[in-house]
Amino acid sequence: MTIRTTHVGSLPRPKPLLDLLAARQRGDDVADDVLADATRTAVADVVAAQREHGVDVVTDGEMGKLGFFSYVTERLGGLERRPGAETVYSFAAEQEAFPDYYERYFAQAMMGGTVGTIEPVVCTGPLVYQGQAALQRDLDNLAAAVDPSEAFVPSIAPSGVGVNEYYGSEEEYYFAVADAMNVEYRAIVDAGFTLQVDDPFLTEIYSFHQYDQPTRERRGRMYVEAINHALRGIPTEKVRFHTCYSINEGPRVFDVPLADVIDLVLAVDARYYSFEAANARHEHEYHLWETVTLPDDKVLIPGVITHASNIVEHPELIAERLERFARLVGPERVMAGADCGFSSQASFVPEVDPTVMWAKFDAMAAGARLASSRLNAVR
Repeated sequence: MTIRTTHVGSLPRPKPLLDLLAARQRGDDVADDVLADATRTAVADVVAAQREHGVDVVTDGEMGKLGFFSYVTERLGGLERRPGAETVYSFAAEQEAFPDYYERYFAQAMMGGTVGTIEPVVCTGPLVYQGQAALQRDLDNLAAAVDPSEAFVPSIAPSGVGVNEYYGSEEEYYFAVADAMNVEYRAIVDAGFTLQVDDPFLTEIYSFHQYDQPTRERRGRMYVEAINHALRGIPTEKVRFHTCYSINEGPRVFDVPLADVIDLVLAVDARYYSFEAANARHEHEYHLWETVTLPDDKVLIPGVITHASNIVEHPELIAERLERFARLVGPERVMAGADCGFSSQASFVPEVDPTVMWAKFDAMAAGARLASSRLNAVR
Protein backbone atom coordinates (compact mmCIF):
# COMPACT_ATOMS: atom_id res chain seq x y z
CA MET A 1 0.00 0.00 0.00
CA THR A 2 1.33 3.41 -1.01
CA ILE A 3 -0.29 6.71 -0.08
CA ARG A 4 -0.45 8.77 -3.25
CA THR A 5 0.12 12.51 -3.46
CA THR A 6 -1.78 15.27 -5.22
CA HIS A 7 -2.76 18.91 -4.59
CA VAL A 8 -5.66 21.27 -5.27
CA GLY A 9 -4.86 22.75 -8.68
CA SER A 10 -3.55 26.26 -9.14
CA LEU A 11 0.20 26.81 -9.27
CA PRO A 12 2.29 29.94 -9.93
CA ARG A 13 2.48 30.82 -13.63
CA PRO A 14 5.95 31.39 -15.16
CA LYS A 15 6.95 34.98 -15.80
CA PRO A 16 6.96 34.75 -19.64
CA LEU A 17 3.34 33.61 -19.53
CA LEU A 18 2.42 36.25 -16.94
CA ASP A 19 3.97 38.95 -19.12
CA LEU A 20 1.84 37.89 -22.09
CA LEU A 21 -1.32 37.68 -19.99
CA ALA A 22 -0.65 41.12 -18.53
CA ALA A 23 -0.01 42.59 -21.98
CA ARG A 24 -3.28 41.21 -23.28
CA GLN A 25 -5.11 42.60 -20.25
CA ARG A 26 -3.64 46.03 -21.02
CA GLY A 27 -4.98 45.78 -24.55
CA ASP A 28 -1.61 45.23 -26.21
CA ASP A 29 -1.49 43.23 -29.42
CA VAL A 30 -0.64 39.68 -28.34
CA ALA A 31 -1.02 37.13 -31.10
CA ASP A 32 -3.24 34.17 -30.24
CA ASP A 33 -0.64 31.66 -31.39
CA VAL A 34 2.08 33.27 -29.26
CA LEU A 35 -0.08 33.05 -26.13
CA ALA A 36 -1.14 29.51 -27.02
CA ASP A 37 2.47 28.38 -27.43
CA ALA A 38 3.48 29.97 -24.12
CA THR A 39 0.57 28.30 -22.33
CA ARG A 40 1.35 24.91 -23.87
CA THR A 41 4.99 25.20 -22.78
CA ALA A 42 3.98 26.28 -19.28
CA VAL A 43 1.68 23.26 -18.91
CA ALA A 44 4.36 20.83 -20.09
CA ASP A 45 6.91 22.37 -17.72
CA VAL A 46 4.61 22.45 -14.69
CA VAL A 47 3.52 18.83 -15.20
CA ALA A 48 7.18 17.77 -15.41
CA ALA A 49 7.95 19.79 -12.27
CA GLN A 50 5.11 18.14 -10.35
CA ARG A 51 6.47 14.72 -11.27
CA GLU A 52 9.99 15.79 -10.32
CA HIS A 53 8.77 16.90 -6.90
CA GLY A 54 6.83 13.74 -6.12
CA VAL A 55 3.24 14.55 -7.09
CA ASP A 56 1.44 11.43 -8.33
CA VAL A 57 -1.89 12.89 -9.52
CA VAL A 58 -1.10 16.13 -11.33
CA THR A 59 -2.89 18.92 -13.16
CA ASP A 60 -2.07 21.82 -15.48
CA GLY A 61 -1.65 24.33 -12.64
CA GLU A 62 -4.47 26.34 -14.24
CA MET A 63 -1.93 27.87 -16.62
CA GLY A 64 -4.67 28.70 -19.10
CA LYS A 65 -6.80 30.64 -16.62
CA LEU A 66 -6.43 34.14 -15.16
CA GLY A 67 -8.21 33.01 -12.01
CA PHE A 68 -10.00 29.99 -10.66
CA PHE A 69 -13.43 31.62 -10.72
CA SER A 70 -12.98 34.65 -13.01
CA TYR A 71 -12.32 32.33 -15.97
CA VAL A 72 -15.99 31.41 -16.01
CA THR A 73 -16.96 34.74 -17.60
CA GLU A 74 -15.21 33.47 -20.74
CA ARG A 75 -16.89 30.07 -20.58
CA LEU A 76 -20.51 31.11 -19.95
CA GLY A 77 -22.67 33.44 -22.00
CA GLY A 78 -25.15 35.53 -20.02
CA LEU A 79 -22.60 36.95 -17.56
CA GLU A 80 -20.98 40.35 -17.38
CA ARG A 81 -18.28 41.84 -15.18
CA ARG A 82 -19.53 44.78 -13.18
CA PRO A 83 -17.15 46.69 -10.88
CA GLY A 84 -18.81 47.64 -7.62
CA ALA A 85 -21.59 45.09 -7.83
CA GLU A 86 -22.41 42.61 -5.10
CA THR A 87 -19.99 39.70 -4.98
CA VAL A 88 -20.27 36.06 -3.94
CA TYR A 89 -17.20 36.59 -1.75
CA SER A 90 -17.63 38.31 1.61
CA PHE A 91 -14.98 38.54 4.30
CA ALA A 92 -16.93 41.10 6.29
CA ALA A 93 -16.66 39.40 9.68
CA GLU A 94 -12.89 38.94 9.44
CA GLN A 95 -12.34 42.39 7.98
CA GLU A 96 -14.35 44.05 10.74
CA ALA A 97 -12.51 42.09 13.44
CA PHE A 98 -9.03 42.74 11.99
CA PRO A 99 -9.35 45.87 9.80
CA ASP A 100 -5.69 46.91 9.82
CA TYR A 101 -4.48 43.47 8.94
CA TYR A 102 -6.90 42.96 6.07
CA GLU A 103 -6.31 46.41 4.61
CA ARG A 104 -2.66 45.43 4.16
CA TYR A 105 -3.45 41.85 3.20
CA PHE A 106 -5.81 42.55 0.34
CA ALA A 107 -3.52 45.27 -1.01
CA GLN A 108 -0.32 43.26 -0.88
CA ALA A 109 -1.13 39.57 -0.97
CA MET A 110 -4.36 37.96 -2.08
CA MET A 111 -5.28 40.79 -4.47
CA GLY A 112 -1.83 42.28 -4.97
CA GLY A 113 0.17 41.67 -8.12
CA THR A 114 -2.67 39.94 -9.95
CA VAL A 115 -2.62 40.07 -13.72
CA GLY A 116 -6.34 40.60 -14.15
CA THR A 117 -8.71 42.68 -12.10
CA ILE A 118 -10.99 40.71 -9.80
CA GLU A 119 -14.42 42.11 -10.55
CA PRO A 120 -17.89 40.96 -9.49
CA VAL A 121 -19.79 38.92 -12.05
CA VAL A 122 -23.51 39.43 -12.71
CA CYS A 123 -25.91 37.19 -14.63
CA THR A 124 -27.92 39.42 -16.97
CA GLY A 125 -29.28 36.90 -19.49
CA PRO A 126 -29.87 33.21 -20.16
CA LEU A 127 -26.83 31.13 -19.33
CA VAL A 128 -25.24 29.05 -22.06
CA TYR A 129 -21.88 27.29 -22.23
CA GLN A 130 -19.67 28.91 -24.87
CA GLY A 131 -16.19 27.88 -23.73
CA GLN A 132 -15.74 24.72 -25.76
CA ALA A 133 -12.69 25.98 -27.66
CA ALA A 134 -10.89 27.31 -24.58
CA LEU A 135 -11.68 24.17 -22.61
CA GLN A 136 -10.45 21.95 -25.44
CA ARG A 137 -7.15 23.84 -25.52
CA ASP A 138 -6.72 23.24 -21.79
CA LEU A 139 -7.52 19.54 -22.13
CA ASP A 140 -5.26 19.10 -25.16
CA ASN A 141 -2.35 20.83 -23.43
CA LEU A 142 -2.65 18.61 -20.38
CA ALA A 143 -3.19 15.40 -22.38
CA ALA A 144 0.00 16.17 -24.32
CA ALA A 145 1.93 16.32 -21.04
CA VAL A 146 0.49 13.41 -19.03
CA ASP A 147 -1.71 10.34 -19.27
CA PRO A 148 -5.21 11.68 -18.46
CA SER A 149 -5.79 8.79 -16.04
CA GLU A 150 -3.07 10.31 -13.82
CA ALA A 151 -4.40 13.86 -13.84
CA PHE A 152 -7.33 15.98 -12.69
CA VAL A 153 -8.85 19.17 -14.02
CA PRO A 154 -10.41 21.77 -11.68
CA SER A 155 -13.70 23.44 -12.56
CA ILE A 156 -15.80 25.88 -10.62
CA ALA A 157 -18.90 24.86 -8.66
CA PRO A 158 -22.24 26.43 -9.65
CA SER A 159 -22.28 28.44 -6.41
CA GLY A 160 -19.21 30.41 -7.53
CA VAL A 161 -20.69 31.87 -10.69
CA GLY A 162 -21.62 35.42 -9.83
CA VAL A 163 -24.82 37.10 -8.70
CA ASN A 164 -28.23 36.62 -10.30
CA GLU A 165 -30.14 39.49 -11.91
CA TYR A 166 -31.97 37.48 -14.57
CA TYR A 167 -33.59 34.33 -13.23
CA GLY A 168 -36.73 34.35 -11.10
CA SER A 169 -35.15 32.73 -8.03
CA GLU A 170 -31.76 31.80 -6.65
CA GLU A 171 -32.59 28.12 -7.04
CA GLU A 172 -33.55 28.57 -10.69
CA TYR A 173 -30.31 30.48 -11.24
CA TYR A 174 -27.99 27.92 -9.66
CA PHE A 175 -29.64 25.08 -11.56
CA ALA A 176 -29.22 27.06 -14.78
CA VAL A 177 -25.53 27.43 -13.95
CA ALA A 178 -25.40 23.70 -13.25
CA ASP A 179 -26.94 22.92 -16.64
CA ALA A 180 -24.31 25.08 -18.34
CA MET A 181 -21.36 23.77 -16.32
CA ASN A 182 -22.42 20.17 -16.99
CA VAL A 183 -21.01 20.71 -20.48
CA GLU A 184 -17.55 21.46 -19.03
CA TYR A 185 -17.74 18.71 -16.42
CA ARG A 186 -18.67 16.06 -18.99
CA ALA A 187 -15.97 17.17 -21.44
CA ILE A 188 -13.28 16.86 -18.75
CA VAL A 189 -14.35 13.33 -17.83
CA ASP A 190 -14.93 12.29 -21.44
CA ALA A 191 -11.31 13.27 -22.15
CA GLY A 192 -10.19 10.73 -19.54
CA PHE A 193 -9.39 13.13 -16.70
CA THR A 194 -10.78 13.22 -13.19
CA LEU A 195 -12.96 16.28 -12.59
CA GLN A 196 -12.38 18.39 -9.49
CA VAL A 197 -15.29 20.63 -8.49
CA ASP A 198 -13.92 23.64 -6.60
CA ASP A 199 -16.33 25.10 -4.05
CA PRO A 200 -15.05 27.44 -1.32
CA PHE A 201 -18.48 29.07 -1.40
CA LEU A 202 -20.17 26.26 0.53
CA THR A 203 -18.14 27.02 3.65
CA GLU A 204 -18.21 30.76 2.98
CA ILE A 205 -21.95 31.06 3.73
CA TYR A 206 -21.31 29.52 7.15
CA SER A 207 -18.09 31.39 7.90
CA PHE A 208 -18.66 34.98 6.81
CA HIS A 209 -22.21 35.79 5.77
CA GLN A 210 -24.59 37.12 8.40
CA TYR A 211 -27.26 34.54 7.57
CA ASP A 212 -29.34 32.94 10.28
CA GLN A 213 -28.94 29.19 10.68
CA PRO A 214 -32.04 28.16 8.68
CA THR A 215 -30.89 30.32 5.76
CA ARG A 216 -27.40 28.85 5.91
CA GLU A 217 -28.78 25.34 5.86
CA ARG A 218 -31.18 26.10 3.03
CA ARG A 219 -28.49 27.69 0.88
CA GLY A 220 -26.02 24.92 1.71
CA ARG A 221 -28.48 22.27 0.55
CA MET A 222 -29.22 24.29 -2.58
CA TYR A 223 -25.51 24.53 -3.39
CA VAL A 224 -25.05 20.77 -3.05
CA GLU A 225 -28.19 20.00 -5.06
CA ALA A 226 -26.91 22.28 -7.83
CA ILE A 227 -23.53 20.52 -7.85
CA ASN A 228 -25.17 17.12 -8.07
CA HIS A 229 -27.42 18.39 -10.86
CA ALA A 230 -24.30 19.52 -12.74
CA LEU A 231 -22.71 16.10 -12.16
CA ARG A 232 -25.62 14.11 -13.57
CA GLY A 233 -24.47 11.37 -15.91
CA ILE A 234 -20.86 11.53 -14.67
CA PRO A 235 -19.43 8.48 -12.87
CA THR A 236 -18.84 9.26 -9.19
CA GLU A 237 -15.40 7.63 -9.28
CA LYS A 238 -14.27 10.34 -11.74
CA VAL A 239 -15.13 13.23 -9.41
CA ARG A 240 -13.18 15.04 -6.69
CA PHE A 241 -14.82 17.72 -4.55
CA HIS A 242 -12.70 20.44 -2.97
CA THR A 243 -13.83 22.96 -0.39
CA CYS A 244 -11.80 25.44 1.64
CA TYR A 245 -12.31 28.73 3.48
CA SER A 246 -11.76 31.50 0.92
CA ILE A 247 -8.92 33.24 2.76
CA ASN A 248 -5.27 32.24 2.56
CA GLU A 249 -3.05 33.73 5.26
CA GLY A 250 -5.03 35.45 8.00
CA PRO A 251 -6.43 35.09 11.52
CA ARG A 252 -9.19 32.82 10.15
CA VAL A 253 -11.13 32.93 13.44
CA PHE A 254 -14.48 32.81 11.62
CA ASP A 255 -13.78 29.63 9.62
CA VAL A 256 -16.69 27.26 10.07
CA PRO A 257 -15.76 23.98 11.79
CA LEU A 258 -15.67 21.11 9.32
CA ALA A 259 -18.10 19.27 11.60
CA ASP A 260 -20.79 21.84 10.79
CA VAL A 261 -20.69 21.15 7.05
CA ILE A 262 -19.44 17.58 6.77
CA ASP A 263 -22.91 16.19 6.03
CA LEU A 264 -23.20 18.59 3.09
CA VAL A 265 -19.70 17.75 1.86
CA LEU A 266 -20.38 14.01 1.90
CA ALA A 267 -23.69 14.58 0.10
CA VAL A 268 -21.79 15.69 -3.02
CA ASP A 269 -21.72 12.90 -5.62
CA ALA A 270 -17.95 12.50 -5.58
CA ARG A 271 -15.51 9.76 -4.67
CA TYR A 272 -12.74 12.04 -3.37
CA TYR A 273 -13.07 14.86 -0.82
CA SER A 274 -10.33 17.49 -0.52
CA PHE A 275 -10.29 19.90 2.43
CA GLU A 276 -8.02 21.97 4.66
CA ALA A 277 -6.28 20.01 7.40
CA ALA A 278 -2.73 21.37 7.61
CA ASN A 279 -3.11 24.91 8.92
CA ALA A 280 -3.40 25.82 12.57
CA ARG A 281 -7.16 26.48 12.42
CA HIS A 282 -8.04 23.02 11.13
CA GLU A 283 -5.37 20.44 11.89
CA HIS A 284 -7.25 19.19 14.96
CA GLU A 285 -10.30 18.35 12.89
CA TYR A 286 -9.04 14.88 12.02
CA HIS A 287 -10.84 13.90 15.24
CA LEU A 288 -14.09 14.36 13.32
CA TRP A 289 -13.54 10.99 11.65
CA GLU A 290 -13.69 9.29 15.04
CA THR A 291 -17.47 9.82 14.96
CA VAL A 292 -18.28 10.41 11.28
CA THR A 293 -18.42 7.25 9.17
CA LEU A 294 -16.82 7.61 5.75
CA PRO A 295 -18.76 5.55 3.19
CA ASP A 296 -16.79 2.57 1.94
CA ASP A 297 -16.31 3.87 -1.60
CA LYS A 298 -15.02 7.32 -0.59
CA VAL A 299 -11.46 8.68 -0.29
CA LEU A 300 -10.18 11.61 1.78
CA ILE A 301 -7.61 14.10 0.47
CA PRO A 302 -6.73 16.10 3.59
CA GLY A 303 -4.34 18.98 3.23
CA VAL A 304 -0.99 17.99 4.73
CA ILE A 305 0.80 21.06 3.37
CA THR A 306 -0.73 24.52 3.52
CA HIS A 307 -0.98 27.40 1.06
CA ALA A 308 -1.22 29.83 4.01
CA SER A 309 2.42 29.83 5.12
CA ASN A 310 5.95 29.91 3.69
CA ILE A 311 7.06 27.40 6.33
CA VAL A 312 7.95 24.06 4.77
CA GLU A 313 6.28 21.29 6.73
CA HIS A 314 8.60 18.58 8.05
CA PRO A 315 8.14 15.14 6.43
CA GLU A 316 7.76 13.60 9.90
CA LEU A 317 4.83 15.91 10.63
CA ILE A 318 3.29 15.17 7.25
CA ALA A 319 3.62 11.45 7.93
CA GLU A 320 1.94 11.87 11.31
CA ARG A 321 -0.93 13.76 9.71
CA LEU A 322 -1.47 11.03 7.15
CA GLU A 323 -1.22 8.26 9.71
CA ARG A 324 -3.92 9.89 11.85
CA PHE A 325 -6.37 9.79 8.98
CA ALA A 326 -5.27 6.33 7.89
CA ARG A 327 -5.90 4.89 11.33
CA LEU A 328 -9.42 6.33 11.33
CA VAL A 329 -10.66 5.59 7.80
CA GLY A 330 -8.13 3.08 6.45
CA PRO A 331 -4.85 3.77 4.64
CA GLU A 332 -6.30 2.79 1.26
CA ARG A 333 -8.79 5.66 1.58
CA VAL A 334 -6.32 8.49 2.15
CA MET A 335 -4.37 10.62 -0.32
CA ALA A 336 -1.93 13.39 0.58
CA GLY A 337 -3.00 16.82 -0.61
CA ALA A 338 -2.69 20.55 -0.04
CA ASP A 339 -5.06 22.86 1.83
CA CYS A 340 -5.82 24.91 -1.29
CA GLY A 341 -4.22 26.18 -4.49
CA PHE A 342 -0.97 28.10 -4.44
CA SER A 343 -1.98 30.74 -7.01
CA SER A 344 -5.74 30.95 -7.39
CA GLN A 345 -5.18 34.14 -9.41
CA ALA A 346 -2.44 34.59 -11.99
CA SER A 347 -0.07 36.81 -10.01
CA PHE A 348 3.46 38.16 -10.16
CA VAL A 349 3.68 37.91 -6.35
CA PRO A 350 2.11 34.66 -5.10
CA GLU A 351 1.82 34.50 -1.33
CA VAL A 352 3.93 31.35 -1.10
CA ASP A 353 7.17 31.76 -3.01
CA PRO A 354 7.38 29.17 -5.83
CA THR A 355 10.69 27.80 -4.57
CA VAL A 356 9.09 27.27 -1.16
CA MET A 357 6.05 25.64 -2.74
CA TRP A 358 8.17 23.06 -4.53
CA ALA A 359 10.00 22.35 -1.27
CA LYS A 360 6.58 21.74 0.31
CA PHE A 361 5.79 19.22 -2.42
CA ASP A 362 9.12 17.49 -1.80
CA ALA A 363 8.26 17.26 1.89
CA MET A 364 4.77 15.94 1.09
CA ALA A 365 6.22 13.18 -1.08
CA ALA A 366 8.75 12.26 1.60
CA GLY A 367 6.07 12.28 4.30
CA ALA A 368 3.77 10.08 2.21
CA ARG A 369 6.58 7.55 1.70
CA LEU A 370 7.33 7.55 5.40
CA ALA A 371 3.67 7.09 6.37
CA SER A 372 3.26 4.31 3.81
CA SER A 373 6.29 2.47 5.17
CA ARG A 374 5.07 2.72 8.75
CA LEU A 375 1.53 1.65 7.92
CA ASN A 376 2.73 -1.30 5.87
CA ALA A 377 4.94 -2.42 8.77
CA VAL A 378 1.96 -2.82 11.09
CA ARG A 379 -0.45 -4.48 8.63
